[in-house]
Parts: sequence; structure tokens; C-alpha cells
Amino acid sequence: MAKVMLRENDGEIFFYIAKKDMEETIESLEFNTDEKWGGEVELSNGETWWIQPGPKNLPKEEVCKKLAD
Repeated sequence: MAKVMLRENDGEIFFYIAKKDMEETIESLEFNTDEKWGGEVELSNGETWWIQPGPKNLPKEEVCKKLAD
């Protein structure tokens, strides 16, 4: 589990982990509506993470779980 900052800029959603100084863009989302946003996400570096689905209120800080490299 990692604390992640999620923010949106020019239609792209950025996924930032301060501890690793890693910033990637989210390429795909399992749930992508304003009411239910998150689930399994794939990043631009190929990693897959889990974001607890909930309302899309960006920017926000979430605790996320890495599923695959």
C-alpha cells in the first residue's frame, strides 16, 4: 500500500508517489464516471494499481495498492 496523490491537468490524470518520486499518467480506469471513479488502473509505466472506487474529486490523496508490475 502506498499514499498516492492524484491530480488532473489538461484531461490527463497524474498518479504521484512522493516516497518513490514517481509520477505516471493513468492510461485506463476500471470505473470512470463522476459518481464511481477508480478500481483497477493501468499506469503509463505498465504497473497496475487499485484505487478504492468513489466519487471523482481531484486533486486528492489516496492509499492505493499495487497489483502488478
